[in-house]
Amino acid sequence: ATLTAGAKLTGGAARAGLRAAKRARRRYERQEVRRFTWRSRRRRTNWVVSLGAVAVMTLSVVGAGYSPLMALRTIEVVGASRVPADALVAALDSQVGTPLPLIDFGLVKNELSEFMLIQSYVTESRPPGTLVVRIVEREPIGALASAAGFDLVDAAGVVIESSPERPAGYPLIEADKGVESAGFRAVTAVVSALPDSIRSQLDTVGAETKDDVTLNLVGGARVVWGSSEESEYKAVVLGALMVGHPVGTVNEYDVTSPDSAVLR
Repeated sequence: ATLTAGAKLTGGAARAGLRAAKRARRRYERQEVRRFTWRSRRRRTNWVVSLGAVAVMTLSVVGAGYSPLMALRTIEVVGASRVPADALVAALDSQVGTPLPLIDFGLVKNELSEFMLIQSYVTESRPPGTLVVRIVEREPIGALASAAGFDLVDAAGVVIESSPERPAGYPLIEADKGVESAGFRAVTAVVSALPDSIRSQLDTVGAETKDDVTLNLVGGARVVWGSSEESEYKAVVLGALMVGHPVGTVNEYDVTSPDSAVLR
């Protein structure tokens, strides 16, 4: 009913208006519930679809990685010179046929540790079926006299090869107290610091202690080195002295104190 100005609202009309307002409120609330439920359902659907896609992708990757298609078929060795590459490949043959993610790198380490000439190595799995082994071989630094002749050794004293004759191109290391002595460690530190231009002129090198390294050059000159400390700096000073005063023009280079080197 429509009220005119000045009319009074009866009790029945008031109750009817209240009921209509309640019905309108309930309709509004039902609409809000349906809208919220639809949005929630859509979000859940999106999450389910996304999680399903991730799961399928993960299973596909894992399945491919562990499938026979990803099995090890080829072992490639890089950096081998003294170490026979085919011997390394044969040592790791037990891993052939294993999926790349399942290669036993503990076994790989044990097998490669049997090769004393390998100083370090790294591996690289290269899908679909290749394992690359990059090795760094021990570097010879000098020869030690032995009962059978001479042992070519690296800075750690590991024997690289033995021969009845002194190896050409390497100095004879005079270390009576052995490869575990401070003298041997000092000698190898000094030789390692020398550039090839000086190292190639070494005849013998020796030390009784870590502080009395002496080099004897081909041609007869002697180098009093002292301790192995500042060896890189001493090597630079010695190189400059040898340019200005070549071997044969002096008997001795003393670089014990490199800032005040002495010629004799």
